[in-house]
Amino acid sequence: MGVVAHVRGMTMEDCEAVATVRVRGWRHAYAGLIPQSYLDAMSVGEDAARRRAHLAEGEERITHVVAVQDGEVVGWGCCGPCRDDDAAPGVCELYAIYVLPERIATGVGRALLDELTERAVADGFERMRLWVLKENGRARRFYARAGFAPDGAEEPFEVDGVAVPEVRYARALTSAGCGTHAG
Repeated sequence: MGVVAHVRGMTMEDCEAVATVRVRGWRHAYAGLIPQSYLDAMSVGEDAARRRAHLAEGEERITHVVAVQDGEVVGWGCCGPCRDDDAAPGVCELYAIYVLPERIATGVGRALLDELTERAVADGFERMRLWVLKENGRARRFYARAGFAPDGAEEPFEVDGVAVPEVRYARALTSAGCGTHAG
């Protein structure tokens, strides 16, 4: 496996590959945390159709990026305005980052996060929030290494009748905070 060759904006042609990354990413990351029946029912085709619809809507403030490694889309992430009721102007939200399971711990996730952070700063955002499953230790460590910290907010999340609570992480965004430095 080579070095991340390129992180770029997502295109309509990437929808099937992004759906594959998302479905495989969910099945890997959330095994044992979310009911297996829900994970098994996820469909790449249905997810790709949703991705196409989201891109066709052209929500200008939502940024979608893909990581291409060895000629293959191996990761996807997106961010945009924060959806929390208590979010002040200038706060964005990292909606998602997913990497193919076999590419975890190869720098793909960090490259996606760095690109999304840089784009958020360029778009004038000063702070980034994200929600992560409380029991997802791997993701929580990843975000902590990138300078995020829990801000005390928690919310219930339910999947197929099973409670899977989330915690909110946040960090300041500055030009100096992008790339390899946490802000």
